[in-house]
Amino acid sequence: MAKIISLVNQKGGVGKTTSSINLSAALGKEGKKTLLIDLDPQGNASTGLGLSNSDFANDIYDVITGECEIKKAIIKTKFTNLSIIPSTINLAGVDVEFVKKMLEDSSFKQNHQLKEKLEEIKDKYDYIIIDCQPSLGISTMNALVASDSVIIPVQCEYFALEGITQLLNSIILVQSNMNQDLRIEGVLLTMLDGRTNIGLEVIEEVRKYFKNKVFNTIIPRLVRFVEAPSHGKPINDYDPTSKATLAYANLAKEVIERNGN
Repeated sequence: MAKIISLVNQKGGVGKTTSSINLSAALGKEGKKTLLIDLDPQGNASTGLGLSNSDFANDIYDVITGECEIKKAIIKTKFTNLSIIPSTINLAGVDVEFVKKMLEDSSFKQNHQLKEKLEEIKDKYDYIIIDCQPSLGISTMNALVASDSVIIPVQCEYFALEGITQLLNSIILVQSNMNQDLRIEGVLLTMLDGRTNIGLEVIEEVRKYFKNKVFNTIIPRLVRFVEAPSHGKPINDYDPTSKATLAYANLAKEVIERNGN
């Protein structure tokens, strides 16, 4: 059965999508059959792997609204052991649609739709990585309910922990009412600029707050991360020898070690 991990932070610009793409690709390189789910209406994880809207007929919106079977939305990428369910702007309307369904049908579980669909394919993968949008709306709650654990990317800059309490409260809410097995896989420090003192101060602050939940791997701020998505490639394919590739390879190994598989 796949280990399902969501990358969540309602704060934007923390390297969440970059980490979703590159962790998924790194897990694939480690021999793990991996599915990346783009659960952000911006669709950046999809374009970051070289997909455009003309490349697919179905997306994650069609899956969770029941318009198509989940298997029909899965696309095998050209990268090792990596498939993706893409996203489009259609997903932006799911909150309104699910609230409407719930008002019409009291038995409709608006936060459980993704979980129900993933049950059909969990046995086909080692890891399912979910890239969530920067909000705590219905699609993100669907991800939390469906997941075994969450990775929280935290940017190594001032106000890094801003909003974290709200996110943790949402995780506790899900644990209490909808998914008692959900746990924090780890906190991932991203965008470290080694030339500034503030980055080191943030690392110390985050480690003090989350203790052993913080991954040893720290993702550096590098130009290569900006270049790779424009070529539709994860960093380990775009620049196999870069520090960025090594960082995500190390992160993948940490994730595998933490899960004992």
